[in-house]
Amino acid sequence: MSSNQQPSSKIDFHLIFILILLFLSSCIAIYSAQSTGQYDSNFLLKQIIWYGIGIGIIVAVITLDSDQLKKLSWYAYGFGVFLLAFLIIAPSSIAPVINGAKSWYKAPFIGSLQPAELMKVFIILALARAIGDHHEKYRIKTIQTDFILLGKIVLITMVPLLLVMQQPDLGTSLVMIAIMIGMIFISGVSWKILLPIFSSGITLIGVIFYLVLWKPEILEKYLGVKEYQFGRIYSWIDPYNYQSSTGFQLTRSLLAIGSGETTGKGYGTREVYLPESHTDFIFSIVGEEFGFVGASVIISLFFLLIYHITKVGMETKNEFYTYICVGIISMITFHVFQNIGMTIGLLPITGIPLPFISYGGSSIMGNFLAISLIFSIRYHHKKYMFSSDD
Repeated sequence: MSSNQQPSSKIDFHLIFILILLFLSSCIAIYSAQSTGQYDSNFLLKQIIWYGIGIGIIVAVITLDSDQLKKLSWYAYGFGVFLLAFLIIAPSSIAPVINGAKSWYKAPFIGSLQPAELMKVFIILALARAIGDHHEKYRIKTIQTDFILLGKIVLITMVPLLLVMQQPDLGTSLVMIAIMIGMIFISGVSWKILLPIFSSGITLIGVIFYLVLWKPEILEKYLGVKEYQFGRIYSWIDPYNYQSSTGFQLTRSLLAIGSGETTGKGYGTREVYLPESHTDFIFSIVGEEFGFVGASVIISLFFLLIYHITKVGMETKNEFYTYICVGIISMITFHVFQNIGMTIGLLPITGIPLPFISYGGSSIMGNFLAISLIFSIRYHHKKYMFSSDD
């Protein structure tokens, strides 16, 4: 017997509180970034507008229950693939090439729209639907059925992944791979299959890095890859040797964060010039002005967000909802680790924004679309009398 719930009790106020803190952090960092005199646009105002659009997305999605989300999942996935595929043939008046990548549509009133940001969430929905349908069809697990499920997961991910890679957009491609890996782990595929696959993958990555660093001529001879194409990796390993070119952003970021020390230089007292700091390198702003303390606050907020989504996924009795939560956790966690990691030199620069903090309309829309699914899960979560949830 389910207990009666007031509409207000269905709203996830804990998640709202976390989003408010992230919003305030974003506004503080972006306002400081745009005050350097480098920019003419008011990115803070635009970010507030994008957050308003994000709230509208939550309002639109929160009323959708699991059955409706399942029905919409394949339509959303197909729509996202269509948008990515159309980018290839779209004229420059609709899809201009920006920074060497054809990844955006010019949308009236809202500016540029990057469909890959939305596609990440569509992949999560499609994978959640596919995994759930597979388990309903194959009640008895075998190695054969596990291979079938693994093939479905890889195929669903690879179609948009290949379209994104040809733009090219390495950062978003890596996020999609992270989502796929997270969904594979939760899908129930036997470790007898996964262990040799992941071991081979890790070994292959290690071999590639070895060849890039010490034997690039082999890659050039057999794969036609030019040595200059590895500049991003070289500048990551030794940024100060490339600080006049590919290592410029990283060396400036390291200087900014390092000079912030424990408590920072104070709000608005930036001394290190860092171009495009309102987007991918927003964490460098926090590190310089608020130091280790401020950076720790930002990281703690993301920890709270991921912990909360994990709690939601564990509380729900709906497997489809659980799969969605795992996909969103994988997406946000990879974004945070990769973005912060690249600003402090632990990981190569890939152009991935910091969720909810970095400026960017498409990024905000994609993240809010993901979070709106969590609000929907909480809104439709049923508590039962005498259950352990009460």
